[in-house]
Amino acid sequence: MDIKAPDLGVDSAEVSEIMVEVGDVIAKDDNIILLESDKASVEVPSSAAGKVTKISVAVGDQVSEGMVLIELESAEDSAESDDDSAADDKQQASDTEADAKPETKAEPAATESKSSVKPASNAGKATTYALPDLGVDEAQVSEIMVSVGDIVTADQSILLIESDKASVEVPAPVAGKIEKILVQTGDMVANGQDFIVIISSGADAAAAESESTSDSAEPKHSAPAKAEEKAAAKTTGEPKQAEKSSAPNAVASKQADKLTEAQVNEKLVDVYAGPAVRKLARQLGVDITQVNGSALNDRILKEDLFAHVKESLSTQKAAPASGNVASASLPSLPDMSNVEIWGETATQDLSRLQKVSIPQLNYNTLLPQVTQFDLSDITETEKLRGELKVSMKAEGIGFTILAFVVKATAYALTQHPRFNSHLSDDNTQVILRKSVNMGIAVATDDGLIVPVIKNVQDKGLKQIAIEIGELAVKARDKKLTTKDLQGASFTISSQGNLGGTAFTPLVNWPQVGILGVSEASMQPRWDAKKQSFEPRLMLPLSLSYDHRVINGADAAVFTRYIATLLADPRRILL
Repeated sequence: MDIKAPDLGVDSAEVSEIMVEVGDVIAKDDNIILLESDKASVEVPSSAAGKVTKISVAVGDQVSEGMVLIELESAEDSAESDDDSAADDKQQASDTEADAKPETKAEPAATESKSSVKPASNAGKATTYALPDLGVDEAQVSEIMVSVGDIVTADQSILLIESDKASVEVPAPVAGKIEKILVQTGDMVANGQDFIVIISSGADAAAAESESTSDSAEPKHSAPAKAEEKAAAKTTGEPKQAEKSSAPNAVASKQADKLTEAQVNEKLVDVYAGPAVRKLARQLGVDITQVNGSALNDRILKEDLFAHVKESLSTQKAAPASGNVASASLPSLPDMSNVEIWGETATQDLSRLQKVSIPQLNYNTLLPQVTQFDLSDITETEKLRGELKVSMKAEGIGFTILAFVVKATAYALTQHPRFNSHLSDDNTQVILRKSVNMGIAVATDDGLIVPVIKNVQDKGLKQIAIEIGELAVKARDKKLTTKDLQGASFTISSQGNLGGTAFTPLVNWPQVGILGVSEASMQPRWDAKKQSFEPRLMLPLSLSYDHRVINGADAAVFTRYIATLLADPRRILL
């Protein structure tokens, strides 16, 4: 039986890890392959149970939908001979009963008996269930709502999962009795991970019937039983790296902490960590086999990676002055236990969102960033907004000046495409984006998050205002999906009415620019025609840019162009 790649959501993806070996007996929905693209990491489950007879792909291969991943010898195939024997026994019993019944009714009875074999064999067995799609790579178990021995109904909430973006109640997949809970409060879990074992309803009667079944029927179910046993072992057993000898670790400890992506990929096979953690390890260049996991069964979390990096940086020797790469680490904090010097202190944990944001923010220290400041006279634009605001409000749409800023900036990016680009890894090319995907920074209680409005260049003010409102609500309610946060080509950070006259927004790598918007204020402006000062509503603009891609003169022209469009949005129609 061929197990093929399902719809991956992309044209092709790379095989990052093969989770089974030839000879393994697996259950249906066991993860067999880890695929990674530039957009996501996906653990591919088996669509059937059986014994692995062939692996048709290798780590590093590019696979697409429909390609054969592995070949299985299904449980039914391997037990075919035993089935034939069991069938003969059943046929003899059926023939005995048939002597007292019409021949026309014997065949349906035999058929009914055969069709009932599978339910009878499955009933009363503890079945392991995996988590559904959570909408994020990983999330934390916030609350376990049931206990071992509880009787639950189908779709009853049994687990509360929380991520930086959302809280999700996981329902019971079936009705029955809780046999085992495979996760604990505080664990980081991923899509498809086994989390609970349930004995379905009516199990007691089915179990009694199973015990009275003749020995001839037992071989038929031995393969699935082994597959379930293997699935349980994969869930509760020790991580793979614990089974490895200490020799590879001894060699790895002599290597530098910073590894190439190819080296890290090779070591990922021996690591007990989710796809998101593995991807972060590659981004940070960390040898993940040297990281100690803090979750259940020594599973490695993102926080473990951050702690490892912090420890490495604190113990790392300063790079020589003649080196090509300067050390980006900060010195350790001084000992603040002396109250006479430092006074009383207290510690406060960062939110998960803040912790996750730190590596991305650290990229900014590697960029030669410059900020260009300007003012836009939005007096007439504000009058137009006031006229449209009433009708928009009647439709439940919040119509702020930010909608005009997004539209004007998107149009300016189409006229100055270099600001809507990325610098290639080898620093020899600029990759121009043909569409404008605008990131909008939104402040939440947990920190700043940047959802994305796609293809802004094709949308009008009303649609932009609607999407800004929708994304802001989803961000504050932690209901943003992964797709809502991906693909930005430029970012706008608006401080609204928080005050201030200007600020320096940080370029969000790999983007090359970000526009900061401060609070508008009435200022005197000289009118040459009237030879007098007039009060005008002025909007401060702060454009930060990557100086490797953008020249200072170009940044000044671009900022002034946005200011001109905001002063008279009719120019966008020209």
